[in-house]
Amino acid sequence: MIGSQEMKILMLGLDAAGKTTILYRLKLAEVVTTIPTVGFNVETVEYKNINFTVWDVGGQDKIRRLWRHYFQGTNALIYVVDSSDRDRISDAKEELEKMLQEQEMENAALLVLANKQDLPNAMTPAEVMEALELQKLRHRKWFIQSTVAPTGDGLYEGLDWLSRCLSSHQR
Repeated sequence: MIGSQEMKILMLGLDAAGKTTILYRLKLAEVVTTIPTVGFNVETVEYKNINFTVWDVGGQDKIRRLWRHYFQGTNALIYVVDSSDRDRISDAKEELEKMLQEQEMENAALLVLANKQDLPNAMTPAEVMEALELQKLRHRKWFIQSTVAPTGDGLYEGLDWLSRCLSSHQR
């Protein structure tokens, strides 16, 4: 591999889905205590041949309408879903659909992290896929990965897919 590529990755999802825990797990390889994100966190994460600039934007209802201001130049969207939050999976689907309809996001790869798989009653990745209707995404590269943010389980498998996807996308 020659050099590394710079990529803008947007990490979004409803509040309390685990976005900030995932970001710092990737950046620091440790668990940090987080509080709800008001605004955003941005970090550069180096993985394999790609430098990801990851924008972790707060997911509270009032902040979601600001998400579109971050779309420009986005190579990929990491959409984090709390797999144990069955009551709000339809909200997660609605927000994802809105984002994917935006022109600035039409070429962005989609990595869905079905987070919190360690919690009782968590939906399987297949259930999350069905609830988000990912199978209907015909003209977009997408992948779903089960994750447990505090332990890092599944995060690197998801990044492996994203790395491969973005590398082939750049050629």
